Amino acid sequence: MSSKIEEAVHRSYSTKPKYNEVMPGVPEDYKQVKTLGDLIKINYKHVTVEEQLRGNLVAKLKNGEHPYPGIIGYDDDVVPAVNRAILSGHDILLVGQIGQAKTKIAEAIAKNLLSPIPVVRGTITNDIPTSIPEDHLVALLTGSEIIRTTPEFTVSRECEDIIRNDKLETKIDWVSGIDRFKYILSTPDISVKDLVGQIDAIKIAKKGVELYSMESYSAGQLLQARHGILCIDELPVLDPRKQVALLSVLQEGKFTTGAYPVVFKPDVKIIATANPIDYTHSGKIIEPLFDRLKSHVDTHYPLTVEDEMLIIIQEARIADPKNVFLPVFMVKTIALITQMMRVHHDVNHDKGVSVRMAVHSMEMMIGEAERTRSIIHGVKAIPRFCDIHCIHQSSKFELSEMEDTRENRRNILDSVIESALKESSVEYVQKISPEQIAKIKNEFSKNKAFQVSQVLLGGKKADSDYESQLAKLPALKQAVGETLLLVKEEQKQIVDRAKQLGIRTDAISVSQDLDGELTAAVAEVVLEGLRHIQPPVLDKKDNSYALAQ
Repeated sequence: MSSKIEEAVHRSYSTKPKYNEVMPGVPEDYKQVKTLGDLIKINYKHVTVEEQLRGNLVAKLKNGEHPYPGIIGYDDDVVPAVNRAILSGHDILLVGQIGQAKTKIAEAIAKNLLSPIPVVRGTITNDIPTSIPEDHLVALLTGSEIIRTTPEFTVSRECEDIIRNDKLETKIDWVSGIDRFKYILSTPDISVKDLVGQIDAIKIAKKGVELYSMESYSAGQLLQARHGILCIDELPVLDPRKQVALLSVLQEGKFTTGAYPVVFKPDVKIIATANPIDYTHSGKIIEPLFDRLKSHVDTHYPLTVEDEMLIIIQEARIADPKNVFLPVFMVKTIALITQMMRVHHDVNHDKGVSVRMAVHSMEMMIGEAERTRSIIHGVKAIPRFCDIHCIHQSSKFELSEMEDTRENRRNILDSVIESALKESSVEYVQKISPEQIAKIKNEFSKNKAFQVSQVLLGGKKADSDYESQLAKLPALKQAVGETLLLVKEEQKQIVDRAKQLGIRTDAISVSQDLDGELTAAVAEVVLEGLRHIQPPVLDKKDNSYALAQ
């Protein structure tokens, strides 16, 4: 029996694979490959992380696929730079301010460019059984003693014990790329042992193993990310002594831990991130590490309002999407506010204004629409202009040119909100004919006013609701109806664009149960626009629009 096993293992290790690959290192029927015996039968050969990343990227580029679905606004600069780095086999340092999708890029690389690998079930260091040296695997399968000639870690002792017990029936799981993605946020309490592992005193005490036995070792993040990607967020925060621990991995693909007489080869790609203010040759990243992270890629905030809008739609967390509708003009207004804050002369540009501010503000608007109307009256949650000031709760930025107080921040945000409301509303009102505007002005000249409020509904539920008020102002009602048609056309366009990018469109797709609440939201856009055109038709006092004096 042992000679047959030895012959089978030798044939598997020394001859070509008996399968076609669907991805680098992945047999076409890999889900049917469930045991170590199955791997040996097909002469399985695993490929390195570098080969997986490169091979899968090449395949996607040939097929015209976007390598990183969900990464928006980077197609002209960041994505090509990342692709160059991967094709070159480089470890990567992503340099950018907060909220520029640096970690998301690292996750997207792991999710989309790493192939599934066969791992012995129950191991935490992603142990591929056919990566074990041939004579060692034969020894494990035949119950013989392993003769170790080099102090090199191939698989964990737990993995060896499983193979000794289960032999060719050893269960394997195909582990996806995203499950081999490990994330470390650099904080002062991260230790060298967290990175490279340690000799575990508890294991020594409980199992009675020798101090330098493999059984006494507990894997760190580098080995837990084995055959995958290790993302180190805010690398400059990691103190120099801990940065040194990464040098040999980047240079030679291996590391040791303390006096432990074993060499570990994690086959891992490192993707680190840094903020520009910490990124200097003589700064907080030690020069040898700075040099060994071969590709440095600069990220940025969305360059267009549309990109910011699509990111908001993609990233906003909506608890009850069937009960929410996001009008295109509300998403645009939140995007405008965020972009205006980034260039505001009083805002700290070094710190930046994260895309998260836009996403969290949109979530806040949804919550406000639910709180004030949807939950109480059972209507669709559709944010309106009158809900906008709730975003003070979610807007995070710092001031630089004036004292950074809550009052100053509130005043600046209020000013920016006013500018964004003006820009997004005037765009629609400019499409209303001068004759129609003259008719609206004439209607309001008869001592009429239009009340807006978060607690007023759009549909006919009371004399003061939006539709009842519009019925008394026919010219305004016609303008709102025409604008509603424009909004629905814009809504269709943003839905089509989102679908192209694989973004869910539940919350932005027009349905039949929107008209009352959506009409109310559009009415506020028209009223606000009439306030800002030149000359102004309306003025706003408290919650009421009336003829401008």
